[in-house]
Amino acid sequence: MTSGFQVVRPVFAVALTALFFFPIYIVVTGMLKPADEIQSSPLGLPAPLTGENLGAVFGREDGLFWSSLLNSVQITVLSVLLLTLCSAMLAHYLVRSKARWTKPAMLMLLSGLMIPPAVILQPVTQVLDAVGLMNTLPGVVLGNVAYYLPFGVFVFAGFIGTVPVDIEEAAGIDGASRLRMFWQVVFPTLRPAAASVMIFLGVWVWNDFLSPLVILGPESGTTVTVGVYRSVGEYSTNFGTLYAFSFLASLPVLLFFVALQKQFVAGLTAGSVK
Repeated sequence: MTSGFQVVRPVFAVALTALFFFPIYIVVTGMLKPADEIQSSPLGLPAPLTGENLGAVFGREDGLFWSSLLNSVQITVLSVLLLTLCSAMLAHYLVRSKARWTKPAMLMLLSGLMIPPAVILQPVTQVLDAVGLMNTLPGVVLGNVAYYLPFGVFVFAGFIGTVPVDIEEAAGIDGASRLRMFWQVVFPTLRPAAASVMIFLGVWVWNDFLSPLVILGPESGTTVTVGVYRSVGEYSTNFGTLYAFSFLASLPVLLFFVALQKQFVAGLTAGSVK
């Protein structure tokens, strides 16, 4: 029984890996093929290799890729920074506070995780329109902060519960203010959790399609995910440039994950180790 399981396990792992790798293979090989070869041999290897598709994406007259990339970087960086800082401070307050209302507040806040973003998109647009932030990048950032804040609080609250209160009390005895105590004593211990929050939220914000499409609108710019959608022609589509645009759109967030991979794993295991 054990020997049979040892044989099946690697086969299952290889099959599952191939299943997840297959879309990447299609995109990468299609990006390096001429358009006619993609239709005639979609699964074949590119022979010969061509860089025309990448050149077509980089050299678009409307600059769709570059403007989309700039908007996505701005939205993702600002959203992730604000979410990490705000959720860490809010989680610390809710966990350390002894007030009776903090637990119901935490429960109400975490209930927001069960609401799909498409459900609250209409009221969010109404609020943004009322304050004059509709069709703006700050409007998209604030919408992301409002929706993803419960997730950040959830992760930080679980990690803060494992941090001893003694180190905070010692800093208070030494005369540190609450703000200084949080930034110089508490927050450095939250780096593994912060890395996990940044990776999860960074991927979610970068890959978000519906919110930028609706909030920014057709005349206020676009993100890389919306740019992929807008690169599709109404009557015909060049799949080579579409694959190239899709690959370039996913490359920054992939590099971001690789850069924070060690901290991400540490954040997932830190609570159980402590």
